Order: sequence, then structure tokens, then C-alpha cells
Amino acid sequence: MNKPDKSRDFVAAPAPNDEVVKPPRARVSDAIDDEAPAEPAPKRERDYLEGFLAAKPADASATGDGGELQQAVIDALKEIYDPEIPVNIYDLGLIYGVEVDDEADATVTMTLTTPHCPVAETMPGEVELRASSVPGIRDAEVNLVWDPPWSPEKMSDEARLELGML
Repeated sequence: MNKPDKSRDFVAAPAPNDEVVKPPRARVSDAIDDEAPAEPAPKRERDYLEGFLAAKPADASATGDGGELQQAVIDALKEIYDPEIPVNIYDLGLIYGVEVDDEADATVTMTLTTPHCPVAETMPGEVELRASSVPGIRDAEVNLVWDPPWSPEKMSDEARLELGML
């Protein structure tokens, strides 16, 4: 019976004077294609996003959600500051909604920090005046609501940062 040759498992380290010859690196060009394709590869179809990305957005109407007039009213409301708090009323979370209908009438739904707020009588009038002064707005109406009540969670991060709450 032959005994297995264990001397093959052990490889001696090269002597310090022996030069170590590294094997050549593998190259893609050296690869051998065992099977030649029987038919050419199918042509890649057009990218499905190509037409989507090249499409121009539809002309947005000036009125309605996301319209230019709605954004202009929001920008105008961001210029109104609460006299007791150095933050505009939009970032403070007092504005619940801004709607502009097809006839360019703006409706602003808002609340106040408390019903006993010192500006409870003047703030809705100032909001209405500011919204109606936006070019293109025909009329503005302010709906003052108390439900849901205002809370500090309604403030934007910028307002919280300004008030030192972050």
C-alpha cells in the first residue's frame, strides 16, 4: 500500500538570496471564449426614462394648488411677523392653508397662538390685506379657526431654531 506523500503539502519558504518569480497577471484580453454566440446579442431597448426626462412639464395654471398665485400669497404672508415672537406667521404654523380658486380669489385658513392673543383683532385683517395686495389676486378672505388648536409642534424647524427650541 502506498502511503500518501506528505512532503508535497509543505512548501518551503524561499531562501533570502532566491528570486521570487510572480505568476503573470490575468488579462481580459487573454480570456478564451469557449462558446461563440450563435446569433448576435439582442439590441438594447431604449431607456424607459429617456422620454420622461426629456418631456417638458405641463404649463401650470396660475391658480390652484401649487400655482404661482398661491406661492405669491404664501410669500406675502411670510412677511408678517407676530409682534411678540420674532418669527413670521407662516413659519410659526399659524397658517393652516392657502387656496386660490379659478377666479383668483384667495382663501387663507389660519389660527392664532391663543384666543386671548393681543393681536387677535388685528392679525386676520392684516393677513387679508396682505393677501389681497398680491398682484393677480382679485379678493382675499381669512377664515379664523380654533380647531385644531395651535401648538409649538406646528412650527417649522427654522422657527424653532430662531426661538432656541432646537
